[in-house]
Amino acid sequence: MACCLAFQSCNDEDTYADKRERENANINSFLKSGTQILDDETGEVLLDVPGQIKTISEATFHAQDSTTSVENNEYVYFRKSGVYMQILDKGEGKKMEDGDDFDIIVRYIEYNIASDTIQTTNHSITQEMQPDIMSCSRNYGVFSGSFVSGKMYSTYASAAVPAGWLIPLEYINLGRDTRRLAHVRLIVPSPQGHANASANVYACFYDLILQRGRR
Repeated sequence: MACCLAFQSCNDEDTYADKRERENANINSFLKSGTQILDDETGEVLLDVPGQIKTISEATFHAQDSTTSVENNEYVYFRKSGVYMQILDKGEGKKMEDGDDFDIIVRYIEYNIASDTIQTTNHSITQEMQPDIMSCSRNYGVFSGSFVSGKMYSTYASAAVPAGWLIPLEYINLGRDTRRLAHVRLIVPSPQGHANASANVYACFYDLILQRGRR
């Protein structure tokens, strides 16, 4: 117990800089190792992220027509935000244009990199018919969004969409009735995450499938 208390004391004395340094170390480790999460009962693969992620610059990303090579396991690193993004499919439809304001349906997996666990997801059977819905707009090139309903909204008791979730909207296509939906993967550091991640200083990996809603 004394050891536990000492450990807790050390954690309590960590500065914000210490916590961010640990978070960055976790992200770097994740880039190398990736992860695979299996269902304890069925053995089904719930999340499979290959390791040895190759990061590319924004300049390279734009030179490649704003795409990332899935075959080469590429993620673009956005230096200003610290977010990493892989586009598995840009989807059908069209990009959000300036002045657009509509709902986006999101199916997602949220994986806590520090604890190596799936933290929340709406891929479960009970959630399958109730995907998360966020109301998004683009004005003067700036994206904003708020959750209308769904697992993220109920879990974190907040309508605020993580800033990291808005980054892909500049590069993907959003359609209503289409066979090809936009599919992206993100590594989101705490400042670009939801309030819980920001307060506790941990990064999350997200697998997002997005399509335009009816509104």
